[in-house]
Amino acid sequence: MKMANISTINWLFVCGLSFCIGAIAVLSFMPLSSDCICPLKNPLSSLIGEEQAKENVINMESGHKMAILVPFRDRFEELLQFVPHLTKFLRKQGVEHHIFVLNQVDRFRFNRASLINVGFHFTSDVYDYIAMHDVDLLPLNKDLLYEYPSSLGPLHIAGPKLHPKYHYDNFVGGILLVRREHFNQMNGMSNQYWGWGLEDDEFFVRIRDAGLQVTRPQNIKTGINDTFSHIHNRHHRKRDTQKCFNQKEMTRKRDHNTGLNNVNYKILKVHDLSIDKINITVLNILLDCDVNKTPWCDCSGTAAAASAVQT
Repeated sequence: MKMANISTINWLFVCGLSFCIGAIAVLSFMPLSSDCICPLKNPLSSLIGEEQAKENVINMESGHKMAILVPFRDRFEELLQFVPHLTKFLRKQGVEHHIFVLNQVDRFRFNRASLINVGFHFTSDVYDYIAMHDVDLLPLNKDLLYEYPSSLGPLHIAGPKLHPKYHYDNFVGGILLVRREHFNQMNGMSNQYWGWGLEDDEFFVRIRDAGLQVTRPQNIKTGINDTFSHIHNRHHRKRDTQKCFNQKEMTRKRDHNTGLNNVNYKILKVHDLSIDKINITVLNILLDCDVNKTPWCDCSGTAAAASAVQT
């Protein structure tokens, strides 16, 4: 009788164990819906390891946290230079920050502004200001302070008197710091700028229309040749300056219809990466385009079909 009871118990144990292992295996291979990837809710703990947190110089007096949003596609060599350089630069200033690489993985043309909108959605519950930062622009002058912008409006680090390439008065590209409440107030950036250029000029108009002002660093002793290192190789990676359909006409106007509130996207994956022992976060972002409204997102006419297959 005892032997029967022991055998029964053993059989039940083996069956139960097999069921658990099978369930774990099934769950392990189940695909995760992109709907499971939610904006950040918990401050730095899930993004910065304990050792790096000890190494970081934190400006405890300010209490501000900056999300560095880097629109990205196929610029890995530049990213390898950007991450260690900017991290060292900001640690010396005691700026609490984290780098988010906004990696566009769909087949449509590059959309810098929409990527920034997505990055803001992902980070804004934790970080109270953003840096819209080109991956190929490295600050050299230590007096360029990535500080919390004033109540007047965005802080343009790469001003026209400092940027190595763009020198017109309304230029706000390269590196722009924006308070969380100001970015919300302006409804973020326009989503209709597919391809290279002009999204910053439209954003300048949004800043003005919101009653805000662009401020810039003062008393900088360097100029256009020695304030930044511009590491983009225009021969190796040509800008997508093509204009198709009615793009030229439409992108010269102020966009009152699109922005932060209606950017259409999915975050397919969040990667925690380390470059030279510096932790960063990479968001694989799938943007969607309504070709009836902005057909210039796909000048060739093949991207939509390719994206449908990819998803």
